[in-house]
Amino acid sequence: MAPKKASKKAEAKSIPVMIDPNSPYTPESFQDELSKLAQQAKKETPLNWAMREGAIWFKAAALLALVAVYANVSELAMSPVYGGIPSSIYHSKVVMGGAFVGWAGNLALRRHLRMKTKYFLPLIAAYIPLAQFYLFKLSGTFTATWGPLVTEMLTLFPLMTFSLACVADTLEQADLDWLPKWAGDAAPGFLSYGIYKFCEMFSAEHLPHGLGKSVFQTRMGWEVALAGTYTIMAPSKLLLYAIPALLHAAVLNTHIMTPIATNSVNATLNAGGWSLLERGESLTGYISVLESDRDGYRVMRCDHSLLGGEWHKLARPIVGEPVYAVFAMLEAVRLVEVDDKVPDNEAKALNIGLGIGTTPSALIAHGIDTTIVEIDPLVYDYAVKYFGLPVNHTAQIEDAVSYTARTAEHSPESFDYIIHDVFTGGAEPIPLFTLEFLQSLHTLLKPNGVVAINYAGDFTLPPLSTVIRTIREVFPSCRIFRESPMPSEDKVAADGRDFDNVVVFCRKTTDRITFRPVVERDLLQSRARAHYLMPKNEVPESAFMTGDDVKLVRQNDTETLAKYHDQTALGHWAVMREVIPKNIWENW
Repeated sequence: MAPKKASKKAEAKSIPVMIDPNSPYTPESFQDELSKLAQQAKKETPLNWAMREGAIWFKAAALLALVAVYANVSELAMSPVYGGIPSSIYHSKVVMGGAFVGWAGNLALRRHLRMKTKYFLPLIAAYIPLAQFYLFKLSGTFTATWGPLVTEMLTLFPLMTFSLACVADTLEQADLDWLPKWAGDAAPGFLSYGIYKFCEMFSAEHLPHGLGKSVFQTRMGWEVALAGTYTIMAPSKLLLYAIPALLHAAVLNTHIMTPIATNSVNATLNAGGWSLLERGESLTGYISVLESDRDGYRVMRCDHSLLGGEWHKLARPIVGEPVYAVFAMLEAVRLVEVDDKVPDNEAKALNIGLGIGTTPSALIAHGIDTTIVEIDPLVYDYAVKYFGLPVNHTAQIEDAVSYTARTAEHSPESFDYIIHDVFTGGAEPIPLFTLEFLQSLHTLLKPNGVVAINYAGDFTLPPLSTVIRTIREVFPSCRIFRESPMPSEDKVAADGRDFDNVVVFCRKTTDRITFRPVVERDLLQSRARAHYLMPKNEVPESAFMTGDDVKLVRQNDTETLAKYHDQTALGHWAVMREVIPKNIWENW
């Protein structure tokens, strides 16, 4: 009988397993791996886990903090060329767009770049100042409507995209298994957004207070310092490509506050008949004093706005000759006829908003005890240094809202004259035009006192009418004058705006406002005052709007003015480009 054949299963069991001695996968290697895993498990204490997770989140938070600060600095860097409000119109959209693309596309970026996205951050940050420098020279082509958007799409947007891609890459390493799945999926995004918004708001509040204290505490200085911080965080061979950008920042970028840059600016401006006397950065923006060598006048600018001007080469026996009529018009508070009028040497005046000091200088020259409230110390210093502001006055370098509220409480009816002149940058500082602030001025004004309020606005938009209505709610008797004659309807239609300075003279009584004739001593030997001191272009009631958009401005309800800021600021930008040559604004 033939023996039974062994089953295939048995045969399979009997076949010896041959292991290649050169293979890394040996029983010994598996044993070593299991041993290592066991050792790691012993080391994985709650403290070690917390430290590892903390390091991951700290790195992500650092990246978010850096780009949040850079976003605010980017907006500040554009304000000298476009103004603060036009620079902000599309800013948040660029930020959110870049964040979304970076967060959602981090895997695609890694795959296409074939290296860590963090290595590109120092390179992008280094080239932003250079890109801004050349894009600013095209501001006249882009205009304030599109210039800020184009500039930030080519500078801030890439930085935001790569920064959020890096954050997403970093947080992929975080252990979120202890959370429910829906929470683990959402937590990185929500926490990143919260960290970013906190850093953005914190830096926006504190950056302006440090501006100008050193070269690195300026707009472009901050950009260079942030680029250096990115370099420390992600060094790589790619940094060699940043050398041209660094050389440009060190030698050719005139926006960096160094003596070399200032000399370079002057070389450019001198060719057009202008000189930069001094510049700096402070609370309210980029401040500079410029002189037209060809025409003989001097101006002070704040970002993309003029704070005033003076004919510098004319003789100034008593006070300077103002370039703009509105500043002489404000002095007409002295000409308003009132009962029991006090002589100038017994009168007291409050001047809110200094500019170059044209009006307060005249009040002081007439012997009036004058108090000046100005929030920006650099504006005050330049007014004294370059525009001859007399020293015999009281200076309050602080916020006007705080000053008036405190003084109204402790010293009511203190002033015979109040000058309110705070407009700049294409939009009014809303807190200084609220019903409550104007009521503080009413309290500070003596019973027979006079207040003059300067407001620059567009007659084709509701804010001007809104401000006038709010003023009239507080002061029962007012007369309103504009700086220039009313243009024709055809000109307004062609320009698309009717932007002008308006001066409102008001009293606490219901008596009609009348002006006494100008006498020689009122002029202070000034030819400009001979032409402009007496207000001429009175605005009729029909020039102001009525309707639902014309409401009172209150502390808790400022939307009536704020929603038109974009339009008024864009109109103001166009006016400024007509008043001063574009290269003055671009070569800041």
